Amino acid sequence: MKFGDIIIALAIIGIIIIIIIPVPKGALDFLLSLNISISLLILLLAMYAEDALQISIFPSLLLITTLFRLSLNISTTRGILIDGDAGKVVETFGNFVIQGDPVVGFIIFFIIIIIQFLVITKGAERVAEVAARFTLDAMPGKQMAIDADLNSGLITEDEARKRRKEVQKYADFYGAMDGASKFVKGDAIAGIIITIVNIAAGFLIGIVGKGMGLSEALQRYTLLTVGDGLVGQIPALLISTATGLIVTRAASESNLGQDLIQQLFGNNPKLLYIIGGVIGSLGIITPLPTAVYLLLALVFIVAGYKIDKTVKEEFEEPVEEVSEAEELRKPENVLGLLKVDDIELEFGYGLIPLADINQGGDLLDRIVMIRRQIAMELGLVVPIVRLRDNIQLNPNEYIIKIKGVQVSKGEVYFDHYLAMDSGMGEGNIEGIDTIEPAFGLPAKWITEKEREKAEIFGYTVVDPPSVIATHLTEVIKEKAYELIGRQDVKMLVDNVKEEYPAVVEEVIPKVLSLGEIQKVLANLLREQISIRDMVTILETLADYGNVTRDADLLTEYVRQKMSGYITNKYVEDNSLNVVTLDSQVEEIIMNSINKTETGSYLSIEPNKAQVVLNNTFKTIQKLTSIGEQPIVLTAPIVRLYFKRLTEQMTRDIIVLSYNEIEPSVEVQSVGMVNI
Repeated sequence: MKFGDIIIALAIIGIIIIIIIPVPKGALDFLLSLNISISLLILLLAMYAEDALQISIFPSLLLITTLFRLSLNISTTRGILIDGDAGKVVETFGNFVIQGDPVVGFIIFFIIIIIQFLVITKGAERVAEVAARFTLDAMPGKQMAIDADLNSGLITEDEARKRRKEVQKYADFYGAMDGASKFVKGDAIAGIIITIVNIAAGFLIGIVGKGMGLSEALQRYTLLTVGDGLVGQIPALLISTATGLIVTRAASESNLGQDLIQQLFGNNPKLLYIIGGVIGSLGIITPLPTAVYLLLALVFIVAGYKIDKTVKEEFEEPVEEVSEAEELRKPENVLGLLKVDDIELEFGYGLIPLADINQGGDLLDRIVMIRRQIAMELGLVVPIVRLRDNIQLNPNEYIIKIKGVQVSKGEVYFDHYLAMDSGMGEGNIEGIDTIEPAFGLPAKWITEKEREKAEIFGYTVVDPPSVIATHLTEVIKEKAYELIGRQDVKMLVDNVKEEYPAVVEEVIPKVLSLGEIQKVLANLLREQISIRDMVTILETLADYGNVTRDADLLTEYVRQKMSGYITNKYVEDNSLNVVTLDSQVEEIIMNSINKTETGSYLSIEPNKAQVVLNNTFKTIQKLTSIGEQPIVLTAPIVRLYFKRLTEQMTRDIIVLSYNEIEPSVEVQSVGMVNI
């Protein structure tokens, strides 16, 4: 613990001790004066704070100062009732207010208590309660706004994280202030009760116990009670005012003093001339004190003149203007045009309501969920999706771009629903015939009236944002290998390094570079293999990186290490129906592999390649006809190259090697690819 921490801890313990142990009169005078000083400090801090979070400890401060004040009240009450003396500070405050008349002094003191309790404390308590409720109610909307700004590229991940933390802090602060304001209210009530006890008990003790006369006891104990009450209630009044200032502060970039001067006097100097004229007229025409009113009128008129002059000087300051043409000629203004967004979603003007939060659109929220879904499924942190309206597109059209290149497009109808026949549909429905963009299924755009009918007939019905979100998800999955760059790899590696530093230090940069690891990860994502288990991937690369630096071979080693994941991904009920390759086909492929310094590639004769592909598709139909996934099982050395060969026709065929399937799985061959 630091020295300051120890002092604070001891001070709080000391406050508790004061309640129990009698305090000498000199020390009590010091503590009462310290209490007033601390209250003034808190009031000034509240006035000059530009934001409530600058004094986020205010709720705890209320508790400590209230406890300190009550402990001093107990000490002064002990002195009043036992000795008839509570120190010089209490007596001085009492003499100053009473001015020799106990009744008038007590009435003045009672008015101060009423102001503190009924006006400031009650108001601050209510404002704190309302602020807490509205802050908590606004949290979901603020979080959604942050996510929307993040997805639209207006802020970075770090800025979003910082803003979310600020939203949470505001909620915590106002929630705590709602409860802490009860301390101030309780303190005011306790002050009233202590005052009544001091006068009643002191009066009895003075007459019965100390043999004072009636007037002497009344004078003595009223003086001490009023003095004690003022010494406690003045700091309470200051802190209540500070509480009110904190919870009533609206959004501003300056402190209360600057805001008051600027907003009361700085916006319109003519108002000060009018006020000066009215006040001066009242001083001349009415019996009101002429000198006082003329002086006030002069003050307002001079202030208005000064402010008016200042505003004109600021307005007339020469501003160095740069023409638009000159601005465009600057070389640095071209740099912003060079950036290519990783993912772009452009849509026609008819689809703008789907992305506009103010019009009830939730497309931005769906994109947030897409990023979470792909992170869970593939382990890839999807870059920010840039949303743009494009007037060159048809009103209902949208396009998806990856690295600035259009990769897919679709068309949706606002205020319609897409009804897809999943094979269970019975009956006809009216609508606009179309093709579902993500999976190419025949579908129809139907109205709200037809929706219930379509669902009864067994059609799958989805709304336009779901269509776009599903399409975007499939495109991102398909192009995931293009979206992962070296910077993304570094972020993933740094994430692993926090918990497994030894793994990362062994691989990078001793064995492989970031670029080589990126190629391996891209190969895995190309075939929809998750890279979420980065620890296993890096450990495998550490084992085989010294044997070969060929990214394709390293990918195969990683896939074999992830056999459990691959088996779980493709195998159901511990059995797998596959198509295998004839040994002659495997031999042709192995003999056609050419290895170079930069890697290896397949160089097969075109006519042989065509025969292999044709026979593959014919054999695959045996699997698809019974509703099975089109899976081809090959030898490990052949797998990658056969996959590259089939990708020339389609990417839907899954190619696995024997080493990627767990031994416990029952594999059944339903066909063989021959030459």
